[in-house]
Amino acid sequence: MTDHHGIRLDGRIALIAGASSGLGAGFSRLLAAAGAKVVLCARRRDRVEALAQSLNASGAQAVAVEMDVTDSMQVAKAYDVAESHFGVVDTIIANAGTARGGRSTEVTEQDIRQVIDTNLLGTFLVAREGAKRLIANDSKTSERGRMVFIGSITAQQNHTGDAAYAATKIGIAHLGRQFAKEWVRQGINVNTIQPGWIHTEINDAWFNSEESKTAIAYLPRRRMLEANSLNDMLLYMCSDRSKAITGATLTIDDGQSL
Repeated sequence: MTDHHGIRLDGRIALIAGASSGLGAGFSRLLAAAGAKVVLCARRRDRVEALAQSLNASGAQAVAVEMDVTDSMQVAKAYDVAESHFGVVDTIIANAGTARGGRSTEVTEQDIRQVIDTNLLGTFLVAREGAKRLIANDSKTSERGRMVFIGSITAQQNHTGDAAYAATKIGIAHLGRQFAKEWVRQGINVNTIQPGWIHTEINDAWFNSEESKTAIAYLPRRRMLEANSLNDMLLYMCSDRSKAITGATLTIDDGQSL
């Protein structure tokens, strides 16, 4: 398979959390096209299975795994499946996320817990399990460990209606730096990409509302960020070329946060 980005990931084994739709599905196709063997993980098993079948039919190597990132046993099982099919995962995309909008005085405790557990705890568990296995397989010598956390520019903004979501995203950015420091001598690089507003399934209802049209009109370039705007940087962060970059938090938002 070929790609148009000049960066190849041949020989890499990538696990993508939250691969069933939106950015995660796009990342899965991207990494597979660049030559990585991909492990597609999400709660919606039917979706990741369909995506894996499509990728395998096109000549890629993919396997689908049902995984709830809030469950450490399911996370460990996903890595087990990856190892049984391809080998030790060396490239990890922590992308699983959810949102529950609403004013902080009205949003339910259940919704708050769901957002925190999926976004922050889930990122922690996926990264930790991957790190354990990388370290056990001498990542210190190979220096091939790559983790990319998917954050959000909401980490830098203050909007009514997304307090819990935004708090988890700033937490993810800090967690990335913490893990980068902890594993810096273990050959594992951890970086965070903070995308701007992109129309995906997670926020489809809002983007089809009149409120969104008003909000978009106030953005510096009066447009949403295209999902493929993240592709080049994601490939770079997953590749051997990014050997010297760890603990970075990079905003890619088409100027939305200016």
